[in-house]
Amino acid sequence: MDCIFCAIETGAAPSHPVYEDPHAIAFMDINPVVSGHVLVVPRRHMTDLYGLGEHEAGPYMTAVSRVAHMVNKALAPDGLNLFQSNGVAAWQSVFHLHVHVLPRRHGDELSIPGTPGDHQELARLAAAIRSVE
Repeated sequence: MDCIFCAIETGAAPSHPVYEDPHAIAFMDINPVVSGHVLVVPRRHMTDLYGLGEHEAGPYMTAVSRVAHMVNKALAPDGLNLFQSNGVAAWQSVFHLHVHVLPRRHGDELSIPGTPGDHQELARLAAAIRSVE
């Protein structure tokens, strides 16, 4: 299997982590659509939401909620979107289930997909979010 999120989960690929628990990991998106864009990924590989079992859904969504609260507390956005895609027609580009946590600012000109982020800025934002866990 050649999955970038699995490689991040095992430490084989670099990332800017913000959260982890036994069920999920969260890290800065390297192609952010807005500043502070975080991905929450289940540790077990599954292509999309349809592979998430009912017994896994609660712990995974708990991780998503925790990360959303962390982003809100650390970055104080004007609003926040959760975004999840299943399949190419829905803009899924990495085929490992993930939820986008998007802190929103008035006039932030959100665009999908994002553009490559500055790694120093991603590291700064990751540290700010981790600090409120």
